[in-house]
Amino acid sequence: MWEEIKSSKIATYGAVTAVTAISLALLRKWISGGVCYSPARLHRKTVLITGANTGIGKETARDMARRGARVVMACRDLTRGEKAAEEIRSSTGNSEVVVQQLDLASFASVRQFAKRYSEQEERLDILINNAGVMMCPKGLTVDGFETQFAVNHLGHFLLTNLLLGKLQKSTPSRVITVSSLAHKGGKIHFDDLSFSKTTYNSLTSYRQSKLANLLFARELARRLKGSGVMSFALHPGVIRTELGRHVELQNPLLKVLLYIPAFLLLKTPWEGAQTSIYCAVTEGLEGKSGSYFSDCALKKPAPEAQDDLVALRLWEVSAQLVGYTETD
Repeated sequence: MWEEIKSSKIATYGAVTAVTAISLALLRKWISGGVCYSPARLHRKTVLITGANTGIGKETARDMARRGARVVMACRDLTRGEKAAEEIRSSTGNSEVVVQQLDLASFASVRQFAKRYSEQEERLDILINNAGVMMCPKGLTVDGFETQFAVNHLGHFLLTNLLLGKLQKSTPSRVITVSSLAHKGGKIHFDDLSFSKTTYNSLTSYRQSKLANLLFARELARRLKGSGVMSFALHPGVIRTELGRHVELQNPLLKVLLYIPAFLLLKTPWEGAQTSIYCAVTEGLEGKSGSYFSDCALKKPAPEAQDDLVALRLWEVSAQLVGYTETD
């Protein structure tokens, strides 16, 4: 009798364990999201990726290199950038992976980078505005703007506009801007973009910058309609990368408590890069310029990201802030 009860308990335990394992595997597969299956090759194409030395930027660079592209990795830290580039060159066999210095928190650095790129590179087929900071403590850039808004939006706004000539000469070409689901509930605080008049909240600031990414991509598509340059924005997913380092520094206990759940529930950098890759290489997206993607599929952004008047105003304000005119 005891042996039967013992055997029954073991069988039950085994069944529960199996069901749990299967459930976790299915949950993990769902969280990992879509995968870009495009076989597209990128020989004689040039891809520029900001923030390409780590996280999804590095995985995107690796994929572009595997497809045969010349990859320009725009990185703030040249030492880390070159280390990542050497790893990519070694793993893909593509020697056309180069690093150039770019600090998106400095308009002077952005202008220097764009000038150098225009002089040294013949083409720009795909520009991936990937770099960003997330929920960092309040700080101002050398130009006097709140860090998240400056790095995530203003720096990329200026960079893209300064390289439009190269993009237009390389058509069909694409501009891909990495945004976030965090744009939902966001607002562009036109009267206080750097939170100098109101109390700074890192999440509110982050949402503003990610909403700005979508509005920028939308207005860029409108302005370039019919030019052969396409513009897309995307949400990469919630990913295990260095991007959340400021949250972890502010909440070290939370990092420890969530280590295992994070391992199970967050995307890997490779998984997070898939939608960037999808927008970069998938054929048939010509009629989707200005659209928003997530998990390698077209998604509808929040209503605040579809306001064309706000998008236009943001463009005009941004051009003023960075000192950009169409004669640049």
